[in-house]
Amino acid sequence: MREYGRIKVAREGGVETLTLYNPERRNAIGPQMANELLWALEDARGDAEVRAIVLTGEGKAFCAGGDFAQMTAGADAAKLPHKGDYADLLLALARSDKPVVARVNGHAMGGGLGMVAASTFAIASTEAKLGTPEIDVGLFPMMIMAVLARVVPRRRLLEMMLTGEKFDAQEAARLGIVNRAVPPDQLDAEVKKLTDAIASKSPITVRLGLRAFAAQDDMDLEKALPMLRDRLAECLSTDDAREGLVAFLEKRQPKWTGK
Repeated sequence: MREYGRIKVAREGGVETLTLYNPERRNAIGPQMANELLWALEDARGDAEVRAIVLTGEGKAFCAGGDFAQMTAGADAAKLPHKGDYADLLLALARSDKPVVARVNGHAMGGGLGMVAASTFAIASTEAKLGTPEIDVGLFPMMIMAVLARVVPRRRLLEMMLTGEKFDAQEAARLGIVNRAVPPDQLDAEVKKLTDAIASKSPITVRLGLRAFAAQDDMDLEKALPMLRDRLAECLSTDDAREGLVAFLEKRQPKWTGK
């Protein structure tokens, strides 16, 4: 087990839960938290028992944004070697080959919103507010712009960033930033419903699919289709694909081995 100071790590079944832990600052993210999340994500991705990763916040907030008090500080190298910064974290979330579910239990502003947008899925409490308030303190949401631009229409995103808008979880769902917004007392059940659905699928197929999705994300169609044809051949060569096809023909549930 690694020694963390700004996150908590827990496992139940095949779900690894990473909890942002900076409660006195509403889980604002600084260099130490970003670095710790990178280590925890790497560990979860490398553990065959982990089928899905849940990202959430301690207490009533998901993440209030960047921890301005630590903006010029480095990660706590005495506890963990430096693995990367916030930009590396967004890339790790977006390119994760195990599904990351953002459990948005409360407000997600700025850098918190970036983590929500970079995750594979996001389920938000209807009590959560989300937004891009950086411009109000003379900053601009530079890094999170890259992940938000993949889910939010261009003009709507510019309006959000240039006005510092804060909006509710239902609007976040309408924009595609979160999959859906649910009452607080249904949040855990909705997250579990999603992680259970993922756990019922072939783990190697999920990983190959997410890797292919990330690979084609920035490609032109002419390059993406041949690459995906090759990735399909790779998928068809797995034991799980063969088992799935035989199970379909035999009208039974497949027994996945993850190979």
